[in-house]
Amino acid sequence: MIRVLVAEDQSAVRAGLVLILRSAPDIEVVGEAADGERAVELTRDLRPDLVLMDVQMPRLDGVSATRRIVAERLADVLVLTTFDLDAYVFGALRAGAAGFLLKNAEARELLEAVRTVARGEGIVAPAVTRRLIAEFAAAPVRGAGADPAVLEGLTRREREVLGCVGEGLSNAQIGARLDMAEGTVKTHVSRLLGKLGLRSRVQAAVLARELGL
Repeated sequence: MIRVLVAEDQSAVRAGLVLILRSAPDIEVVGEAADGERAVELTRDLRPDLVLMDVQMPRLDGVSATRRIVAERLADVLVLTTFDLDAYVFGALRAGAAGFLLKNAEARELLEAVRTVARGEGIVAPAVTRRLIAEFAAAPVRGAGADPAVLEGLTRREREVLGCVGEGLSNAQIGARLDMAEGTVKTHVSRLLGKLGLRSRVQAAVLARELGL
């Protein structure tokens, strides 16, 4: 079972999300939060596998809540977003969100996004994520940019995989391009995340874009 916490301040929207999630036999909704502070509190108490997080919420916004949850390694976070909230989304990228989903997504897309993140394939809706990553990487970076020296600890194969992650490719697509088994790709992704000190594939994708891989 995939244990999910839903964080959304609009009660009607939250109820709809919960209804959709509960329709799936492999997903369990373990809690609901109407603001960011409560989302963090419940995540600490309930330890869900995934938090479905709205970005605009009272008391504590979704980006700040995501940052706390990821920093404490409490759960993966799937962010609900719209394109007119790109500034929030870019913050969520830096905060370590595992994936992004448009608020107007169909029920099947929501369920698949949850399952995708739960499998560790943090990039959701490749077309959406590629645009977000591209815009984020193209935006001015505050402070120091990515240091190419961070790649020194990676093997040649891991660098190739990182470049593919930066394009928004799934494990299966990376395997097809690099002629590797999907399980082998997953292992490479896990290792390079550990070596780079990153929490999610999305963070790795942003790094790859910043380094021009």
